[in-house]
Order: sequence, then structure tokens, then C-alpha cells
Amino acid sequence: MSKDAHGLDAIDRKLLSLLSQDAEQTYAEIGKQVGLSAPAVHERVKRYKATGRIKAVAAQLDPSMTGKNFLAFIHVDSTGWAKSDAMLELRDFPEVEEMHSVAGDTSMILKVRMESTPAMEALLARIYSLPEVKMTKSYVVLSTALERPVQAGITDSFTPSICTVSK
Repeated sequence: MSKDAHGLDAIDRKLLSLLSQDAEQTYAEIGKQVGLSAPAVHERVKRYKATGRIKAVAAQLDPSMTGKNFLAFIHVDSTGWAKSDAMLELRDFPEVEEMHSVAGDTSMILKVRMESTPAMEALLARIYSLPEVKMTKSYVVLSTALERPVQAGITDSFTPSICTVSK
């Protein structure tokens, strides 16, 4: 079976997809789905961990069961480089789930989750206490249509066809 530019074959991608959906499956259960024996699956998983393809196996917490129903994205505009030591201290806030340095009209985008609007206000106050922060824009999530971890699958590239309209 041929490997792609990232060193993965179709079985690797399927196996990684299955693990990302439910890492508690046994190697035998996964093996049945990908056509490998349990020991073969185990060897691949060991290789994924050794090479860093699998960074960690962790529990996904239910936000409503942990009192964190309030989800927002905060765009942070700074006077200098967004990845300064002071800005990177935002990583230590438990409300911050993701932190991305971006190109465009803002410096950094944060995905934050907390229990309430007063908690959001307190977090914004802490962000504004950083000397580099010029302004923020906050986007409160009303509902979530899709939220998932990194997926191993890839979308096949395609060339859009040119449509003609006949009369």
C-alpha cells in the first residue's frame, strides 16, 4: 500500500480516524474495522506515539457537566508582536482552550470557555491588563454545529467543472 507525502497509507488514516473518535476501543475492535490483527494495530499505535503523530490520549470533558457553557472567540489586537512573553501568558488561563497567532486585522484569536458573562468580563479585564493589548473583539457562540479534534482523513482535491447553461 502506498504512503502519501506525510508517510501515511489509507489504513493509517482510517486507524487514526477511529482512534480520534474513540480511543477506548480495543486493538481487536479497531483491527476488525481496518483489516489488521490486534498486534498489528498495537504496533502502528506504538509507532504513532513514538513519532508524535499521536501527541496524547485525553478525556474530552462535557462543558455543561463542568459548568462551562459559555463559549466565545476573542480577537486580540496588540501593539507589538502577538507572541510576546506577556501575551503568551494567556496560555495559563484555564478559560483559554485555543490560542492562535494570525495574519489579518487582528494579532491573536482565542477560543475561551467559561461559566458566565461575568466570568467573560473578568477574563477580558485580565487580557486588557496586558500592556500590549490595544483592543479586543468578542464573538459569543450561540450554538455549535460542529466541534471535533483534528481529523486524519483528507478531502480529495478536485477541479471545479465549468458549468454552461443551455437555453
